[in-house]
Amino acid sequence: MSTDEAVTKDLLQTLEDGREGYAKGAEKLGELDQPALVTTFNEMSAQRQTFADELQGMANAYGDDPDRSGSVAAALHRGWMSLTDALTKDTPEAVLEAARQGDDHAVTEYEKALDNDDVSADLRAVVERQLAGIRAARDTVAALASSTD
Repeated sequence: MSTDEAVTKDLLQTLEDGREGYAKGAEKLGELDQPALVTTFNEMSAQRQTFADELQGMANAYGDDPDRSGSVAAALHRGWMSLTDALTKDTPEAVLEAARQGDDHAVTEYEKALDNDDVSADLRAVVERQLAGIRAARDTVAALASSTD
């Protein structure tokens, strides 16, 4: 497996976990009658889907076929399983905090990918751009969390 394929596989799993985490968070926020937050979470979920589609397309163009499904065991290590706990609580703050933690993990995974000197220039450019988007999403979630305090 090439370095790019391994990096892409890890990022695809991270993105899938984030997409699913935001989608579940949107459902919970809907139950909590938070329509503005539902919209934001659905946008974040769609962002992760778009990022994953882009990475998958690049991988396919190079003849790679990395698995993009997140796994329950892997998700435990990616920060989104705290969302399960948040979903049992009836506060938007708990859901926002779980999302922030998930995004913290995603940022870490993207930074780890960029630390790899063997990543191709094309993949590196996409990862850098996507990382900026994930950081912006994390900042948005943090701002929303502080505004609900």
